[in-house]
Amino acid sequence: MRSRTGVFIGNLLFAALCCCTGPFFLAIGYSAWDEDPGWGWPVAVAAAGAAITLAIPVSAIIFTRNEFPGITRRDRLKGGGFPYRDDTFVLLAPRSQQGSPQARLMRADVLEASLVRYNPDGESAFTTHVGNYTPDEFTPLIGLRLRVHDTEETDNGTDGTGDFEVTGEWRVPSVCLSAITAGRLVVLVEPAVPGARRAVTPEWPRSALLAGTRTSRLIDLEGRSAEVTRRSGRQLQQMRISREAGGVVMTGDTIDLRKLDPYTAARYAALADRYRACPEAQAPVTEPGEESRRLADQLPGDEGEFGWVGRRWSRRAGVLVRARFLEMRGRTTFQDHGPVLDTVLRIQPADGTPPFDAARRLTVPMNYLTVLHRTKEVVLVAGPNGRSYVVDWARSNLLAGVTTARVIAPDGGELPVAGRPDLIWALMNLLVSQGLSVTTPVLDLRKRRLSRVADVVTRVVRDHADPRTCA
Repeated sequence: MRSRTGVFIGNLLFAALCCCTGPFFLAIGYSAWDEDPGWGWPVAVAAAGAAITLAIPVSAIIFTRNEFPGITRRDRLKGGGFPYRDDTFVLLAPRSQQGSPQARLMRADVLEASLVRYNPDGESAFTTHVGNYTPDEFTPLIGLRLRVHDTEETDNGTDGTGDFEVTGEWRVPSVCLSAITAGRLVVLVEPAVPGARRAVTPEWPRSALLAGTRTSRLIDLEGRSAEVTRRSGRQLQQMRISREAGGVVMTGDTIDLRKLDPYTAARYAALADRYRACPEAQAPVTEPGEESRRLADQLPGDEGEFGWVGRRWSRRAGVLVRARFLEMRGRTTFQDHGPVLDTVLRIQPADGTPPFDAARRLTVPMNYLTVLHRTKEVVLVAGPNGRSYVVDWARSNLLAGVTTARVIAPDGGELPVAGRPDLIWALMNLLVSQGLSVTTPVLDLRKRRLSRVADVVTRVVRDHADPRTCA
């Protein structure tokens, strides 16, 4: 992982190359003014040269802050931050096509998914577009095979026409990619036309809600709060009510019936009473068959690894810190490997002090966004003074399961660590404490430089019982 100083020097050299005429004009203007003092053209040339020269360090500082995902004291939110619970996640995504008034909202399961095309030409530079839209070159085209459930219960009973499958290619906003991995979508289905296939249009923001990426709660007319996240049947019914009402505002991740018009609130309340009498179990985090729709390996982003350890940072007692996203807001700026998002993170300092919230504009890798329904955690590299933090996407992707972690024992056997984030986190911290860099997702204890921690790693794996094997 590059240091901030290294990024700044690289940007400084690049800015100096782009603005090399500044010092040249400054020297010419100064030389001419020295020979003929006055307020003529030498001063104008020197002023232009000074302005261009000053732009070199200024642009290097701006580019470094944009490119280097550092979080400093000035990013902390004042007044205690957002009044969000720790398990809240608010996702604000681009609007989808609304379809005709006759179109119905239905659930669709993703049977297969594959990347068809993603070919932006901006390289690693930041690209900003005017207007509130997502350009096609930064929106992956995904091929999907869907099973649309046309027997969902409605206020008037069931349609009874049966399920059907549809295959097509759709542009998927990056922040909604996790809905495909989870395998649950909300689609708009147009009425059947004789001799033609029924038109199906995915509703991506609602799909992220149905998939459980965005959390969802409801406060009823009596002020009682209910958790609706991953209650897919109830959520779909709520979405239909909302669509018929022309939209319902969510404050954070919560719908407050006391703020709705009486008719819409009454419909929501009747639905809540029905599910209170017959509670609905939460849908799984991901539907069966995830391997046939896994996009993380096909999209750009950092490969997961146990992480690089800088000697100077390690000697000064640098540590790793876990943080959790509370909010993501889409913008119109993109990099090739991910969108630039306005984010809010809740950071738990390593010294045990209370967590705090920080707002930071970050480029979030697309492969991380594909698993956002499963985890919102990221790994931060904390400065020795505890005043600055840097998002480590390589470690974050390993912790999130974007890349599968592996540990090879000294005897050549493989220790079970995949899918166990707390164990992977413990191993990352162990390597940091020993000043050992492992810039791959494989921790091979047969290597000589890792032999001194082999016994400790084996003991850590043994002490972290795999919950999947517990009764």
